[in-house]
Amino acid sequence: MSWRKGGSVPRGESPLDPDGGPLFEFAARLRKLREQAGRPTYRDLARATHYGIATLSSAAAGRQLPSLAVTLAYVRACGGDEREWKRIWQRTADACSGTDAPAEGGAKNAQGGGPKAPYVGLAAFGEADSGYFFGREKLTGALVEHLKEKRLLVLFGASGSGKSSVLRAGVLPAFPGVPSLVLTPGPHPLEECAVRLAARAGVDSGPVHADLTAEPGTVHRMVRQILAKRQEDGSAADELLIVVDQFEEVFTVCRDARERERFVAALLHAVQVPDSRTRIAVAVRSDFYTHCTRFAGLVDALPHAHHPVGPMTAEELRAAIVQPATRSRLTVESALLTTLTADAHGRPGALPLLSHALLETWRRRRGNALTLAGYHAAGGIEGALTQTAERFHDALNETRRTAARRLFLRLVALGEGTEDTKRRVPLQELDSGPDTAFVLEQATRARLLTADAGHVEIAHEALIRCWPRLGLWLEEDRGQERLQRALTEATTLWESLDHDPDTLYRGARLTAAKDLPREALTARERAFLEAGEAAEHHARQRDRRRLRRLRRQVGALVVLLVCAVAAAGFAVRAQNTVTQQRNEAVALRAADEAVRLSPHHPSLAVQVALAAYRQAPQVRTRDGLLSTLSVASFGPRSTGPTSTGPHPTRPRSAGPQAAGHSPLKDIPVGHAPAVTADGRTLAMADRTWIDLWDLRNPRQPRRLGTTDTGGVALGAIHFTPDGDTLVGVGGDHVLRLWDVSDPRKPRLVSKRPTAHTEAVYSVAMRHDGVAATSSYDDTVRLWDLSDPERPRALDRLTGHDGNVKAVAFSPDGKTLASGSDDRDVRVWDVTDPHHATTVAVLEGHRHFVDAVAYSPDGRTLLSGSDDHTAKLWDIGDLPRHRELGELARHADIVTGVAFASHGRTAATVGVDGTVDVWNVTDPERPTPVAHLTNPRGTVKEVRHLTTDDTFLTVTAHYSVQIWYTDLDRALADACESAHGTISRTQWARHFPRLDYEPPCPRRA
Repeated sequence: MSWRKGGSVPRGESPLDPDGGPLFEFAARLRKLREQAGRPTYRDLARATHYGIATLSSAAAGRQLPSLAVTLAYVRACGGDEREWKRIWQRTADACSGTDAPAEGGAKNAQGGGPKAPYVGLAAFGEADSGYFFGREKLTGALVEHLKEKRLLVLFGASGSGKSSVLRAGVLPAFPGVPSLVLTPGPHPLEECAVRLAARAGVDSGPVHADLTAEPGTVHRMVRQILAKRQEDGSAADELLIVVDQFEEVFTVCRDARERERFVAALLHAVQVPDSRTRIAVAVRSDFYTHCTRFAGLVDALPHAHHPVGPMTAEELRAAIVQPATRSRLTVESALLTTLTADAHGRPGALPLLSHALLETWRRRRGNALTLAGYHAAGGIEGALTQTAERFHDALNETRRTAARRLFLRLVALGEGTEDTKRRVPLQELDSGPDTAFVLEQATRARLLTADAGHVEIAHEALIRCWPRLGLWLEEDRGQERLQRALTEATTLWESLDHDPDTLYRGARLTAAKDLPREALTARERAFLEAGEAAEHHARQRDRRRLRRLRRQVGALVVLLVCAVAAAGFAVRAQNTVTQQRNEAVALRAADEAVRLSPHHPSLAVQVALAAYRQAPQVRTRDGLLSTLSVASFGPRSTGPTSTGPHPTRPRSAGPQAAGHSPLKDIPVGHAPAVTADGRTLAMADRTWIDLWDLRNPRQPRRLGTTDTGGVALGAIHFTPDGDTLVGVGGDHVLRLWDVSDPRKPRLVSKRPTAHTEAVYSVAMRHDGVAATSSYDDTVRLWDLSDPERPRALDRLTGHDGNVKAVAFSPDGKTLASGSDDRDVRVWDVTDPHHATTVAVLEGHRHFVDAVAYSPDGRTLLSGSDDHTAKLWDIGDLPRHRELGELARHADIVTGVAFASHGRTAATVGVDGTVDVWNVTDPERPTPVAHLTNPRGTVKEVRHLTTDDTFLTVTAHYSVQIWYTDLDRALADACESAHGTISRTQWARHFPRLDYEPPCPRRA
């Protein structure tokens, strides 16, 4: 469209603000377009566009961004390119609205970039937000005057009335030269107070907590110490201002009435002592006023200390709405101001809802204008919070919605005659699963939750009142939540007292807690209930025994009343009971002694253990029999030529003499084992030698062949899946491969440097010839060994932050697990071994991870650690994973783990010299099968033998053991290991006062 010159003279436009940012540039371009069109008047433009003169002139004024329709009409009338201007408008709108990241936390944007939000949403205003805190000037002035005249202020107000904000952003900045300390009581107010005071004084909090518990004057003394320290540093401050926010937590989450009383007494003493240097401001919900009157000292102080917080007047509301926007160079539409004032005025607890609605409206602003349309889009004062919460909930999948429900219910303290309140929860109380972590992260981003200093809580109690879904959850689960909350507290107490059995649930409380849905419980709570069930089971057994004894005694008394003959009979029965108990004690001692004898006198040890089990067939004697038979049946035998004779190339002086071994024993020795997949052949690395053994009969191994390593001590060895090649890595970091297809003549076929810069810890093989080596250089390397004469490097895996120790391939070969000194287990996708990637990181061990093993189906991983535990992990749906259970019977480092080939049992071994066998049919509830003891001490390696379903172990002293786990088989084989019969003298030494009954008489 062309505009002829002449006619009305255009009015001059006011100059643009060069600090207007993107709006300045947008308005300048509109004005330039109008110039290029011949400077038509706004009256002429109004006729052409059918928009008002004021609307069109404000479009180019640079104060706010016009709508897209107005912009395109303006451009169309001036002959501009509408498509180009649509892009210009969109870029400007994006620049004006900045990022959509949550901006709660005062004026600072949560992402640290983009425009700063002038409203804090659900969060309370902090001292740093005082420049945006308006509307409470009158109340703030009254409170400041009160605190200047008196030392105690108790601020009562409804939830959402702004108590926390007026104290933090109003009162604290009014005392600029006075140091302050802000705390919330939490479940242990004395401890919280001690921690804050000790941190300010620069001392340890433990003694402060103890003194505070014993003496209320501790707060006063600590304040004087803090002020003295500041004065030494040049400060002139002579008073400390303490703000106790959310004082109602003393009643809602603190369960110890004595701790409440001591906390209140300490606060009152600090302000009432004659030489007080403390001023205290307490914020408490008004519905807890009667709770405060339960303390006599507080009742006396309240008439002179309390101050109510009422609703804001209309004028105060307008200031709270407009002034923060003005400070941020924003405008508020008059229609929006009127609507907000009308919606919030006279409504109790509306301030957090108003602040959240303003924040959401700010996110939907148009240019620098907060509009009524944006307010309605956010959901208004009623719906903005609900809309935010529902948007967060709708974005979750089904399992994460369940996790969100459990999380939010944990964060609510159920009211006892009062409204429900928020609850501050330590992060360790929550489940450590990925769903909970994701929900926590997303809820924090949406500013529904706040997390800091290891704790998480609901951002404001307004969420409890205004989110219908949360209210419905609370109504549906209120009874269950009370049970679970009590369970959580009991679990925390149990853990703090080092698992004291006296704190466990029993009886009706345990029965009620067991009815809680298992998926709603954390791993800590499940462990607490399982311990309670076990304790109750043992208690029932004791009660049954006690009841039986009591019945026998009562019966005896009745019989005594009837006749003396019955009394004599009872005496006989009592004697029998005493005799039985004595015999049991003798048998238990004999079982322990048999284990100690087994390495040195195996024949005698087996007979003692067998006799002890027959005398008292119980768990301890069973484990003693299995341990003794395992050690004795594979113990020392005569040294001499085997069926193959001494190996001609191995000198008689070779071998681990320092470890107490003779060269060329007729039983395997060494420090590193390898077993073929069929369990028939064993290789033992013995320093610089490798011995190959026939294990078709594990109880009678037969040496097949021996080879040396060229003087290099091997660290780890492994057979290829076909058993024809043995792979090993020595202290020189070189990969060596031997052809053992003829185990009588092993032959070195290739050597290849591994490129590892530190010691190589372990080797693992995959079914297709791919191998993995782990090293103390924090890496794992993959190799193609399909051609043993030409090993090829495939990939170098990095990601661990510490020595990489155990590695293991999954049965299907698609993943590789590695354990490290960084306390993590990493699972790698090695489908393409040239480009392996991390698929999951299993976190939970508290110390180095030394061993890993896959279950035969590949869905479960077992890891062993220096933290004295082994853990079972569900990895059936990677990358999702979770901890299933913990095997925690070891008293020292867990050095090795293994699954049986059928997958129903697993074994763990450790520095404590024990071999623990577990039933893992249900990996979430592993149960002990046997607790076996190696009298030679530390057990370092464990392998499962498929030939006879036993476990092979290697000790720190180079000895090899084959362990029985089947009691029936042990009973059948026991006498086969006995050479000769136990003599009467030996019997009397181990079974005093018991009749001579040799368990293997046929050996006489």
